[in-house]
Amino acid sequence: MDLTSSSGGGGDPRQIEETKPLLGGDVPAPEGTKMGAVPCRRALLLCNGMRYKLLQEGDIQVCVIRHPRTFLSKILTSKFLRRWEPHHLTLADNSLASATPTGYMENSVSYSAIEDVQLLSWENAPKYCLQLTIPGGTVLLQAANSYLRDQWFHSLQWKKKIYKYKKVLSNPSRWEVVLKEIRTLVDMALTSPLQDDSINQAPLEIVSKLLSENTNLTTQEHENIIVAIAPLLENNHPPPDLCEFFCKHCRERPRSMVVIEVFTPVVQRILKHNMDFGKCPRLRLFTQEYILALNELNAGMEVVKKFIQSMHGPTGHCPHPRVLPNLVAVCLAAIYSCYEEFINSRDNSPSLKEIRNGCQQPCDRKPTLPLRLLHPSPDLVSQEATLAEARLKSVVVASSEIHVEVEHTSTAKPALTASAGNDSEPNLIDCLMVSPACSTMSIELGPQADRTLGCYVEILKLLSDYDDWRPSLASLLQPIPFPKEALAHEKFTKELKYVIQRFAEDPRQEVHSCLLSVRAGKDGWFQLYSPGGVACDDDGELFASMVHILMGSCYKTKKFLLSLAENKLGPCMLLALRGNQTMVEILCLMLEYNIIDNNDTQLQIISTLESTGVGKRMYEQLCDRQRELKELQRKGGPTRLTLPSKSTDADLARLLSSGSFGNLENLSLAFTNVTSACAEHLIKLPSLKQLNLWSTQFGDAGLRLLSEHLTMLQVLNLCETPVTDAGLLALSSMKSLCSLNMNSTKLSADTYEDLKAKLPNLKEVDVRYTEAW
Repeated sequence: MDLTSSSGGGGDPRQIEETKPLLGGDVPAPEGTKMGAVPCRRALLLCNGMRYKLLQEGDIQVCVIRHPRTFLSKILTSKFLRRWEPHHLTLADNSLASATPTGYMENSVSYSAIEDVQLLSWENAPKYCLQLTIPGGTVLLQAANSYLRDQWFHSLQWKKKIYKYKKVLSNPSRWEVVLKEIRTLVDMALTSPLQDDSINQAPLEIVSKLLSENTNLTTQEHENIIVAIAPLLENNHPPPDLCEFFCKHCRERPRSMVVIEVFTPVVQRILKHNMDFGKCPRLRLFTQEYILALNELNAGMEVVKKFIQSMHGPTGHCPHPRVLPNLVAVCLAAIYSCYEEFINSRDNSPSLKEIRNGCQQPCDRKPTLPLRLLHPSPDLVSQEATLAEARLKSVVVASSEIHVEVEHTSTAKPALTASAGNDSEPNLIDCLMVSPACSTMSIELGPQADRTLGCYVEILKLLSDYDDWRPSLASLLQPIPFPKEALAHEKFTKELKYVIQRFAEDPRQEVHSCLLSVRAGKDGWFQLYSPGGVACDDDGELFASMVHILMGSCYKTKKFLLSLAENKLGPCMLLALRGNQTMVEILCLMLEYNIIDNNDTQLQIISTLESTGVGKRMYEQLCDRQRELKELQRKGGPTRLTLPSKSTDADLARLLSSGSFGNLENLSLAFTNVTSACAEHLIKLPSLKQLNLWSTQFGDAGLRLLSEHLTMLQVLNLCETPVTDAGLLALSSMKSLCSLNMNSTKLSADTYEDLKAKLPNLKEVDVRYTEAW
């Protein structure tokens, strides 16, 4: 039986490999289309029927038959005398090898030695067999079933072809032939019945290696290769070397149609599906260069804007959660690159890391001196003359494009110098604000860096215009993820002001709360854009907007007001003097909550309030409330009080305004309709020790207010109220609490453990029907 001639005769079409040679014919381009101008939309001739996973290894029966040369050898190789051996075969990159190299598979079978791979389908042939034709004989592989046989068949064919393509494309001679082979390789990957990530990645890696080893290609050859591999890129990320090739093309030919036609779906897929640019930074760099290429088109930012719109989608909610984080990552990296030269090239000034750490490393620099950033104001010299600090010398040092003034001062500013025993990290904003009058660096970016900065800041503006993206964007920008050079660059902070304004205008707490610092001891955008901050370029309009939205939410607290009184009292009084209603309200609350201890300051605030019509009216209302409060707190009245069910906040306010309640110790609002708004009336009860809020709508905002004012409260019932961990954590300041009912609330186990640790007098606790139960 001659196994080499038995493959004909009406068998399965999978028996026959591609009839065209490896260096085969070209796929004709559409008539009238310039080669490389637009991608070839070849039809995907996918095989019908079963799909298979690419095999890397597996168990199979092996039999090797040498070509018979004599009558005796024909008898010995007949099917009745064949010997089958079980082997665990591995499909390596260049050969077929056995895990136990003995018997028939003592030596591995190189793919280059395999002349043909066929399915055995003649009459009386062994079941589920493959035939590998090799010089001098045949290797038979017998699988357990037809599916495994077909899986081995397609996997061997794939490995054999990929091995040949690697060899052919490793030594290119004529690029016309290479281009044909790349197209054939792409078609083979698209029409393969194998389903595996490596099926599309292997051709891309072959092309990537080819391009990395041949850097002298013409632009037209660049475009032809990109067009050829375009179908594979629609569902696969390009390898790192291919990303560099794409970046080069974007930089050198940003107006090429390949950028729009081929790169757009690739970048869209990256932004939708990439999970971590840290693991694949070249994908981020390619995306960055692609967006810059769009910005170089005639329409410029209009094209970029349309691209952002296409990534968001036409609905009000973007269906792809990874798009925004990936876009922000690209923007941050691009903005950082604009200032990278300044960060790395300064010779005689502290590095960014050293400024953040508050110290300089021992090196050849000049002695440690306070760093004061030069302000572009023309009357700087006259401002310097008024400083009270003693100076020994003043030297202007120019490093790259940054001009800084280094001073010898008799005493170092405490905000910038850390004592030997203090390891706390200094404030980044304070590092920039060594002197209130000198808050910005004189930075001049190059033309390309300036265009890059303008493009990506504009993208941040576009992102902030989408309501569904704004909460996540605010959260991502809350830690101020920009280098200090950017924060000290007037153009950057001026352009970014639009984004911060959008945050300040958003009524959602999850958005505008990100204006504050990410944690205690760190400044946030609120401090950066407030009067005296390095980014403040107005008279406090943005600051007033931020205060207004924060006060209207849940930040009407003593702590927030105290921080304003300590750091921003002057700007608040100035804006109140100009009739800003929010600042007038702030000053009134400072007086009402006794935030200001100094009598002279109190009188100055009163004078400020009385200087405007709105301030005078609100101060008179404050005086009326204070008189009512004194009457309310006057000794007398009941010690226990219970409101009827379904009473409202207005009913409680009307009741408390009817007489004196200075003796009231026990108040029950159970099963009423009161909300957090009634907290403003409850905090006026000086003797209150027991408060029952069972089954009311009292929430987190009210709890925060109670925790600041009713520190002597001993018994609190919050059963079946909508409070959450955010409000319950504020109770940790009420050290007098001995009984607390949190039954049927959204209390978590972690918050419960935290409250137990911080409330030493707590003896009775009810946490039934909560997570902590």
